[in-house]
Amino acid sequence: MKTDSPFLELADDAPRVRVWFDGQPLDLPAGANLAAALLAAGVQVFRHTAVSGAPRAPFCMMGACFECLVEIGGRVQQACMLEVEEGMKIARPYEAEAGDAAL
Repeated sequence: MKTDSPFLELADDAPRVRVWFDGQPLDLPAGANLAAALLAAGVQVFRHTAVSGAPRAPFCMMGACFECLVEIGGRVQQACMLEVEEGMKIARPYEAEAGDAAL
C-alpha cells in the first residue's frame, strides 16, 4: 500500500494476525513493526500524558522518544521496538491517571 508516509507502507500480501487494541480487534501484518502497523490500521493516539492528558503517538520510530508507549501483558513497552504477534492484547497505558489530571 503506497501512502504519504513511509511508516504507513506495509506489504499488502503479508499474512495477517488478530490482535486487540483497547478491546477492538485488528488484523495486522504478522512480524511487522507494531507502531507502524497500528498507524496503518488507523490508530492515531497510542497514549495520553499523565500530567495534561495530551494525546501521543509514535514520533521517532527508533526507541528514543517514548511517545509510542503501549501496555501489553501488564507491561508498558515501546510499540516501535516490537513486532506484531498473534493474540497481542494492547492497551493505552496510564489512562486512569490521564483522566485525573488537575491541569
